[in-house]
Formats: sequence, structure tokens, C-alpha cells
Amino acid sequence: MDNPQKNFSRLLRQLNEIGIALSAEKDRDRLLELILIRAMDITCADGGTLYMMTDDGRLGFEIMHTRSLNIYKGGSGEAVPFYPIALYDEAGQPNNHMVAARAAISGQTVNIPDAYANGEFDFSGTRNFDNKTGYRSTSFLTTPMTNHESDIIGVLQLINATEAESGRIVPFSALDQQLVESLASQAAVTITTKNLINDQKNLFDSLIQLIASAIDEKSPYTAGHCRRVPVITNLLAVAASRVDKGPLKDFTMSHEERYELDVAAWLHDCGKITTPEFVMDKSTKLQTIFDRIGLVDLRFEILKRDTVLQALRSQLSARDASLDIDRLLQEDALLQGELTRLDQEREALRQYNIGGESLAAADLRRIEEIAARVWQNPDNRSAPLLSDEEARNLKIERGTLTPEERQIINNHVSVSIKMLESLPYPKYLARVPEYAGGHHEKMDGSGYPNKLTREQMSIPARMMAIADIFEALTAPDRPYKKAMSLSESLRIMGQMKVDNHIDGDLFDVFMHERVYLAYATEYLRAEQIDDVSLDDIPGYAPL
Repeated sequence: MDNPQKNFSRLLRQLNEIGIALSAEKDRDRLLELILIRAMDITCADGGTLYMMTDDGRLGFEIMHTRSLNIYKGGSGEAVPFYPIALYDEAGQPNNHMVAARAAISGQTVNIPDAYANGEFDFSGTRNFDNKTGYRSTSFLTTPMTNHESDIIGVLQLINATEAESGRIVPFSALDQQLVESLASQAAVTITTKNLINDQKNLFDSLIQLIASAIDEKSPYTAGHCRRVPVITNLLAVAASRVDKGPLKDFTMSHEERYELDVAAWLHDCGKITTPEFVMDKSTKLQTIFDRIGLVDLRFEILKRDTVLQALRSQLSARDASLDIDRLLQEDALLQGELTRLDQEREALRQYNIGGESLAAADLRRIEEIAARVWQNPDNRSAPLLSDEEARNLKIERGTLTPEERQIINNHVSVSIKMLESLPYPKYLARVPEYAGGHHEKMDGSGYPNKLTREQMSIPARMMAIADIFEALTAPDRPYKKAMSLSESLRIMGQMKVDNHIDGDLFDVFMHERVYLAYATEYLRAEQIDDVSLDDIPGYAPL
């Protein structure tokens, strides 16, 4: 015969172990399953149901388990196919005829020795279940789950306490009730704490995405960039953790480490909040608040007008001097030639203003020659056709930004790092600034802002660089270029591997695991997704 004191000590130890297990479990479904299973274990119950309060104030079926019938629904398994139980009817009257509702409304445990002998509650649904399965639902122990704020968050219901020696169904004892009430209280506090943590995490994630969306919305030319970089980063992180050969075969990332990287990816451009729009959105070389090529066009029109006026004055003088018709025709031809040259020069400046990959020395000389033209400004003073600043902008050899403007753009990374380093991170997010700050570094140390080499960067930080580049190459919304095809983008990235600008091992994983295709299928335009020949990708080494 068991020693009652010894048995009680064992139960208390079990209850303590259950509390520790509940606190350690992070997954909500597994936590709820653990609560029900452990409650069944300590009371030797054959079955049980866990209800959780819904947002509209009803009891929803979360988990149902009957061991002898091998029934398991809810949690991480098949959903429970029953409607939630209302606590009050349409008139606002309490639903006291349902035992689970009564426990929730009253906040008191309901212990029923034999449901078939009970006339107080409606067990018609239970009896229908018994008729279909051949089961007999006899003893019930229904306990409300009350959190630290005295709110009912759910109900724990156990069915058919079983005597260990004989296996027969017996009522739940007073000790069973006391243990389950203690467990329900622990469970309620644990669930509330987990929900609070999850709610705070959801709020944090929403704020992160709000910041990223604000940055994207700041410029129509980068809309979606902050949302797409995390997608590519996550795909690459999963692929790098999956490969079982090559230099990264032993690399792994836990769920927490991947979340840390995801946060960094969402916030990697947060410093762009401080970047002036006229620089970030500079789609042409002469653009500031507006594209000043219109002012240049106006000056050409004034030049043309003045040229025509001068020619007309010359022709009038020629008539007064009784010059011959041949001289007049010659001057008219010179006028038309000059007007044509002005139109050609204006069109040339329009093309230079667009920006591109490079300007030849002849182009630079031509800009200087055109800039030296003189026109009469509104003050009737002679002035160069282009100001020094306009000429300097038009002579930008690659893209649309001057070195100073490029530095302003580049400075967003330093600002991002400064902003991110100022936040009080929990331990599992401590590396967010490092990861986010690496997206413009190059493996040979020629990147910015800190000129880090490959050896000075973590693998996740190197992932960020690849994700940022691939998104930028394939993005359809940049002011300075058209969206590139998949094959063209990958060839450029392959050359970047050859030049030691991106991590070669990660790029090989990016190619081998077809990360580029998984992303392209979901996010690129159909016309961008062309055939990719791996043999044409510079530097790619199959795993």
C-alpha cells in the first residue's frame, strides 16, 4: 500500500516539474498540449478537453484527447470540429446548463462523479459521442483557468479518472481537484505571460515593418526595397543552413538567430529616414526639387530667338544696302544651320542628363563646349549657357549623383548603424546593428562605411550584402536604370564574386540552391525571368 505522505510528495514534485516544463515551452500549441496531457497524467484521466476564451467571449475547443479511443484533435494536430460554447445567450442570460460555461462564468471548479446521474447540466452532446463510439463519459472535473488579473482565459476539463490498480472509472478526488486547480493557475499565468510576450513581439515586428514601409514610401523609386530584402535574406539563410556539402555544410542558424537576421534585414536602411528626398530620388543629373533640364531648354529657346532676331536685323540691313539675293540666301542658310546646331546641342544635353553607365572623353569635351555658349539672361547680361554646378552635374560619368551626393547616400549606412546601436536590445537581438550595417561592405575591404573585409564580417552580415545587391539589380523601380533580367543580374553578381566584392561561398549557395529563382517567381516581372545558364555565370563553382 502506498504511503500517503510519500505519494503526496511525489505529486507535488510532479506539479513542480510541470511548472518548470510549462515555463520552458515557447510554442503555443505545444504549451496547450502539455497542459492537458500533464493534467491527465497527474489525475490518471482517460480523456480531456482544453478550451480557450475567444476574442468574442466564447469558449473555443483547442484540444481534445481520449487515450482509450486514440482520439487526438487540436493543438498541432487536426482541428477540433466543434463550434465554440457561448457563455451567455442573446438575452444576456448565463449559459449555466453547459458545465464548461458554468465553470468559466462562476470561476469555480465543477466536479461531477457521474454525468449520467447528473440532472443539472446538459450532457446530450456527450451522450451522442458515447453512442457513436461505445465510450462512457462518466466522471468530469472542469476547472477554470484564471490569470494574475483574475480574468478567465480558458477551461481545463478532464474526463474519467481511472483507478491505477483495477482500471475502473472513479470520481475525481479532492486531491485531484486541488492538483488540477493548482496546475490550471500555473498554466493560466504561463499562457498569459506567453501571450504578452507574443503581443509585444508582434508589436515590435509591426513597428519594424512600419518603419521600413515609411522608408519605402518616402521615395517612389525604392518602394518595396525594405520589404523585399528580408525575403531574399531569409531564403539565403535557409538555403545556407540546408546545404550538406561545400564550405558552408556545417553552417546552421537557429530560429532565434534567423529572427535576429530578419529584424536586421527589415531595418537595414532605417538611416534613409535622414536622407534628403532630392538626393535619394535624383533620377537625372540636373534634378534637385525639380529637373532643371527645363531651365536649360528655356535658355536654348532664348538663344534661338536671339539668333533669329540677329539674322532678321542683318537681312533688313542688307536690303537697305541693296545687297543681292545670293547674300540673303547665304545668311538664311547660316541661320538654319545655327538653329539646327542649337537643337542638336539641346538634345545632347537631354541625353547626358539621363545618366548611364559611362561618358567618353569626347562627351565631356562637348559638354564643356556647350556650357561655354553665351546667352542674355533676364537681367540682359551675358552669361554662360550652363552654370559651373550644372556643367559639373552633366559631366557625372556614371549614374546621376555627384561625389558629394553619393556620400550623402552612402552615409545612410552609418546613420543606420548609429540608430540601431542606440536601441536597448535583448540578448537574442544584440547583433542586429552588425548584420544591418554590413549590407554595403565588400569582401576586399573596399565597401562602406567601415571598409570591412570578409574575415571581419559574420556570415549573416555577408548574406545581407548579397540580398541588397540582388534586390537592387532586379528592382523595377529605380530612377537610374531599367529592371535587369535574371540572367543579367546573376552575371553581374558572378563578376562581383570574381572581384571579391561579395562572399563567394554564399553566392555559390545562392546559385546552387536556386534562391534567385524562388525569389524571382514571386517578385519579378514575367519578362525579367529568362533562362539562366549556370555556365555563363562568372566565378560560379557548383557545390
